[in-house]
Amino acid sequence: MHEETFNLSIRKYLKIVGINSQREIEQAVRKALEEGHIKGDETFPASVTLAVPELNLSFRIDGEIRLQ
Repeated sequence: MHEETFNLSIRKYLKIVGINSQREIEQAVRKALEEGHIKGDETFPASVTLAVPELNLSFRIDGEIRLQ
């Protein structure tokens, strides 16, 4: 295994995950606001599960997203 290649690959993957996740959350919040489903002062529980089946890895991260 080449450590630098491995490290860069992980960082690239996590960057893509972060950017895409943020975009999806922002779009969902804007849509919910426009449709009147939320007021804009809520806090939402959120979770992400990282899965790499070939490594028998499943890791869940819980948190929250606050709008105010």
